[in-house]
Amino acid sequence: MEHIPALSLPPVTLVLGGARSGKSTHAEKLVAASLFGAAPRPAVYIATAQAGDVEMATRIAAHLTRRGANWTTVEEPLKLAEALLATASHRQPVLVDCLTLWLSNLMLAGEDVDEATDDVVRALDGYPAPVVFVSNEVGLGIVPETALGRAFRDAQGRLNMRMAERADRVILMAAGLPLTMKDRPVPRP
Repeated sequence: MEHIPALSLPPVTLVLGGARSGKSTHAEKLVAASLFGAAPRPAVYIATAQAGDVEMATRIAAHLTRRGANWTTVEEPLKLAEALLATASHRQPVLVDCLTLWLSNLMLAGEDVDEATDDVVRALDGYPAPVVFVSNEVGLGIVPETALGRAFRDAQGRLNMRMAERADRVILMAAGLPLTMKDRPVPRP
């Protein structure tokens, strides 16, 4: 994957893509590049995955290894807005990986997805550090066969649209290549 030069992250970035498109790796590089010269423990990683089986446990372990020890990991499968607010005092960039698993967790727990999304969007207002979200783009494939699959696809599409509307920068990943879809100028203080 390409080298990403040191840069300033906007307040909110959304990195979208299909499975294995390179979105998590790219999001991690964006955060790391924004921390050029920063002290250890430069960023917070909010993980929404739950190790429900060996395959997922292996994926989680690979992500931890790739990030290394310079990240503070917060595991929160449901209460994402609360996790964001709890980490605000760190004033460190935050990477949320990923909204798709968070949505799955909410739906399986019978939570109100729209209300939870509203809570996350509100938590971003005035947030003291950049936040990068990772999410799957699931609307480019075939129509799911089951009603649950279709409901999930539709909910994921609505969540992605809501987060893209709120985001200052939106990047679509395909085959490991980033395509910037939105890049709203952010006024400098």
